[in-house]
Amino acid sequence: MSGSGWFRQVHRWVSMAFTLTVIANFAVMALRPGPPPAWVTYAPLAPLALLLLTGLVLFALPYLSPGAPPRSWRRRSSSSPSSR
Repeated sequence: MSGSGWFRQVHRWVSMAFTLTVIANFAVMALRPGPPPAWVTYAPLAPLALLLLTGLVLFALPYLSPGAPPRSWRRRSSSSPSSR
C-alpha cells in the first residue's frame, strides 16, 4: 500500500474511533446524573488530534509529491461532457 493509501486507511479508522468516543460521551452524559468523569469528557480529544494530523498529511500529499500536479490542475480532456 502506498503512503497516501496507508494514511487514508488510518484516517478512516481513527474517524470511526472518534465517532464512537463522541457517541459514548453523549450516552454517559444522558444516562448518568451530574457531570461526567473527566476521562469521558476528554476521551474524544486523542482521536481528534490524530484526525487533525492525518488530515493535514492527506491534504498536503498532492502538493508534496514529486510527480504530476494534483488532479484539479490537470486539463480536462475534450471528450468530457463539461467541456462541450
